[in-house]
Amino acid sequence: MLNSQDNETLVRVGPGTAMGQLMRLYWIPFLASADVERDGQPHRVRLLGEDLVAFRDSEGQVGLVDQACPHRGAPMVFARNEEGGIRCIYHGWKFDVTGQCQETPAEPPGSAMTSRMTIKSYPVRERNGVLWTYMGPKRETPPPLPELEWNMVPESHSVVTIRVQECNWLQALEGEIDSAHAAILHGRRKGSTIAQWRQGQDLSPKFEVQPHDAGISIAARRKDGTEHNYVRVNQFLMPFWTLVPPQTQYPELSGHAWVPIDDHHTLAIMFSYTPDQPFYEKSRKLFKDGYKGRETGHHSHGAYEARPVTVPYHRYWSRFNRGNAYNYDYQTGMPGLWLEDAACGSGVATIYDRSQEHLGSTDAGIVRVRRLLLESAKKLAEGAEPVSAAKPSSFMMRAISVTIPAGSDWMELGRDYMKAELGKGFGYTP
Repeated sequence: MLNSQDNETLVRVGPGTAMGQLMRLYWIPFLASADVERDGQPHRVRLLGEDLVAFRDSEGQVGLVDQACPHRGAPMVFARNEEGGIRCIYHGWKFDVTGQCQETPAEPPGSAMTSRMTIKSYPVRERNGVLWTYMGPKRETPPPLPELEWNMVPESHSVVTIRVQECNWLQALEGEIDSAHAAILHGRRKGSTIAQWRQGQDLSPKFEVQPHDAGISIAARRKDGTEHNYVRVNQFLMPFWTLVPPQTQYPELSGHAWVPIDDHHTLAIMFSYTPDQPFYEKSRKLFKDGYKGRETGHHSHGAYEARPVTVPYHRYWSRFNRGNAYNYDYQTGMPGLWLEDAACGSGVATIYDRSQEHLGSTDAGIVRVRRLLLESAKKLAEGAEPVSAAKPSSFMMRAISVTIPAGSDWMELGRDYMKAELGKGFGYTP
């Protein structure tokens, strides 16, 4: 368990907090490119507790600026997006994607205020249908985007969905590095495909962890007969990434960015991809539509609940939420895979008091991830930045699921499989 002080350090992400400062050293994905239209409706965004507005100008460039006009605080979500900039509806002050003021029509001609005025802004990059921002220091010369395989394969090879989860970012993340729960929580419905997962053959895995440049490999070793072990290796990548191994039935790679919206909400960006071929159309349709009224690991398109444009991520809120208990039913549980994880991660409180936990041996990965985050925040306060923040190639990792001789070294036998390489297949049969 954590003491209350360490718990507070990990969950608070606003400006000036230890974890917030650490997060700001990394590029952050925050919207689907398609949701931000040229000269279209500005999109309310909240990241690390900061309220912002995203817009795409007449030339197709994306800006991310303060939600409030610096003149008298009018909401920029109502601004007119036109002629190469975003214009406040109150007095017409107009700003470009860099935050530089272009016009102040109510001021006298030739006023120096125009050239002197700026609005807070963050740089934005776009890659494979996803918008990224950098909120750290030296924003004029930010580090390169991280080389995460899911966002570098052709768009035809991947599926990306986004939803808001009503809990602290770390609670959401820890569910995905805890593979001990998978066959128990998700295998509740007898006769389902999930009930046939190989993890279900041994519900008491032995956990082994190994640090690397970008984070931590977390292996769950299960007995597979007398001569073999089935080993699933999840990956945690700094500061909020998780990678999940493929299943035999679902030979694709997947994972999440658990992006902190604020202390109590998380932007869950889920990706699934096939590294060396177009993504399976059957799976793509399943993720989009769900299956017989049930959700998959991805949020289905038809289950979003529209919110006003003044609400951050107004397109990404789910009709399944804490307020309606995720449509839980005692006989059938939650209506889908991601709902089960969300309910367990956020059902008690948006910020759980981790000093009340009683951790076991299967929580070894969670303990190490927390320790890495706390140590990284402490080192940053002492002036040492994480190596991974400026080393994009360190993120080229894969989660794996391999069958190996009992007791053998999964790190040695799986080393090459865990190295991502664009265009390279699994190299083994999941």
